[in-house]
Amino acid sequence: MRRALALLLVLVMALGLVACGSSSSGGTQTSDEPETTELPQIRVGMECAYPPNNWMEDTAREGNVPIENVPGSFAAGYDVEIARRIADEAGYELVVVMLAWDGLIEALNQGQIDLIIAGMADTAERREAINFSDPYHTTEYGIMLKAGSPYENATTIHDFAGAAVLGQKDTKLDTVIDQMDGVEHLNPVSSVPNMISRLQEDACDAIVVNVENTPAYLDANPDFRVIRFAQGDGFDLGFVGACVGIRLTDNELLDQVNAALATISEDTRTELWNQAVEDQPR
Repeated sequence: MRRALALLLVLVMALGLVACGSSSSGGTQTSDEPETTELPQIRVGMECAYPPNNWMEDTAREGNVPIENVPGSFAAGYDVEIARRIADEAGYELVVVMLAWDGLIEALNQGQIDLIIAGMADTAERREAINFSDPYHTTEYGIMLKAGSPYENATTIHDFAGAAVLGQKDTKLDTVIDQMDGVEHLNPVSSVPNMISRLQEDACDAIVVNVENTPAYLDANPDFRVIRFAQGDGFDLGFVGACVGIRLTDNELLDQVNAALATISEDTRTELWNQAVEDQPR
């Protein structure tokens, strides 16, 4: 009886060794499917209505990204390319969320999105509510009006006395109008396309624009003109350009974003911007 039990014990041990040997040599674990690791998502908010920074398309193509909350639509533009590079460098899956401009900061602070990448300037007022990355694009402000306007030959922002000037709500494109002497500061509208429509309809004499965005506006509106100002004759912006918006408490994410931006050379940024200008809807 004891001998039989001993033989049974030896047999069990032998089988155990065989099983272990099969596992270590890949015996039953022969799946040809590659192991996949899901990346954490990073949700980026933008208007998808501010070319060449960002716009919406209805067809998937290389270079655009699905808009999560607008099924069948895709985001493209300079901001999308910057968002993609930040996500890739920091190890995230990029998710784009389309939001109205005046809802971006609230959506960020409520946790609906993780970043704002929408051509947003780092202003002192906004810094009270959110944090900002290093700039990823520089900007210049000018005036756009129709050819033949009595203000077409203006050389400073103070040559528009009597003009009705329009800007975009909750942006510097609106607040800088107060720097212009003697103008009628119209109630701002919600987006740049709305500003352009008002100018087309002669509902205003002039609108404030980012000069670097205007090539497409001029292509679509040959009777428009853009006035640029020499140093000291233009607007005092108080910032140099667009930054990524981040919650005040997300210090680690801020470091990741700045580290990612540091890997994008000025030449690459210029190439991305020029491509966005070329690709933007007219």
